[in-house]
Amino acid sequence: MKRIFLLIAIATFAFSCDNATKKDVNPSENMEIAMNSESFGDEITDAKAMTKEEMIKKFASLKPGDTVPVKFKTEVKAVCASKGCWMRLDMGEDEAMVKFKDYGFFMPKDIAGDNVIVEGLAFVEEMSVDDQRHYAEDAGKSKEEIQLITEAKRTLSVTSNGVLLYRE
Repeated sequence: MKRIFLLIAIATFAFSCDNATKKDVNPSENMEIAMNSESFGDEITDAKAMTKEEMIKKFASLKPGDTVPVKFKTEVKAVCASKGCWMRLDMGEDEAMVKFKDYGFFMPKDIAGDNVIVEGLAFVEEMSVDDQRHYAEDAGKSKEEIQLITEAKRTLSVTSNGVLLYRE
């Protein structure tokens, strides 16, 4: 009887070693992003990141007051010229304003045109004229451009806990 239990234990161990979980991963793709990337805030990966188009649809479904956890890939349009405390991201005909959770990290100021994967909470809000003017000033806009801001506007926003910056 002991021999039967011993044989079962050995067989179970042998089969469990052979059946390791195998993932469908393209190692060269992940290596390329890893080699050309820099992480800010919480360390994140590119796994399960939505495309820009998927994120645009997600934003379209949100109403002011809604929040949804997201991870998506897009291009940086602008960064706070003062200290890198916010980014504007390409969302097709619109842009998403990204701020960083608890001002826990900042982005390099020279990354406009680079690609990022952003993880955090997405929401839609009405941005006041004063806030719009403040961000326009941070972005280095002229006084004339700043004075043209006269109405609150619906903005796409993300509070990010982590950003993966990469250059293709």
